[in-house]
Amino acid sequence: MSNEIENKVALVTGGSRGIGAAVAVRLAEAGADVAFTYRSNEEAAAKVVATIEETGRRALAIKADGADAAAVVAAVNEAAATLGRLDILVNNAAAFIVAPVDRLGTGELEQTIALNIRAPFLASQAAAGHMKDGGRIVSVGSNVAEHVPFPGFSLYAMSKSALVGMAKGLARDLGPRGITVNVVHPGPTDTELNPADGEMAATFAGFTALNRYATPEEIASVIVHLAGPGGAYVTGTAISVDGGFSA
Repeated sequence: MSNEIENKVALVTGGSRGIGAAVAVRLAEAGADVAFTYRSNEEAAAKVVATIEETGRRALAIKADGADAAAVVAAVNEAAATLGRLDILVNNAAAFIVAPVDRLGTGELEQTIALNIRAPFLASQAAAGHMKDGGRIVSVGSNVAEHVPFPGFSLYAMSKSALVGMAKGLARDLGPRGITVNVVHPGPTDTELNPADGEMAATFAGFTALNRYATPEEIASVIVHLAGPGGAYVTGTAISVDGGFSA
């Protein structure tokens, strides 16, 4: 595997499982040292650390709650201080709250805003302060920001759509420094929380043109491409990696 981001340092939020873990490992395979945050599952975090270290790269697991604004900023600063620099940020950690609009309270609203909007903004702001020219910021959105096929997704879709506006604004702010800011919208992806053999999996897969779920590695490959030289002229945009879900 080519080392297109050799000796870069990356931070992935929510990197102990699913898409986040796949991104963390793929970044290491591409040549980066990788820090990642996790909320509580120390066993899962240890496994990701071990996998990264098997590639010959350094790994750092940081326990941090994305709903805690101070913890988000502290995690960014710890990654940069411990690994010596910060070149790449992947905002992946998120809350997934789905319910009819009349059953959503202020608690669900505040949790979603804190994790899905405030945390990515604060992490991006803090990371930009550490990045040299040519850094990369990629946020993990969702296909439902482009197409909502069922009721109950209003809160989640709103929060993921906000990432697109953030990317467009930050792209202008950081563009003079060559720092790119983008969003990747995954479609149905085979993870622990949304398995490809789950109860609704056949229905969700049927909305895609390819009639299947993505693997986490397929999503990770696009994110890592944006984090490398291939992403140098891509900024302020959202890329759907959804098997044609939004077609």
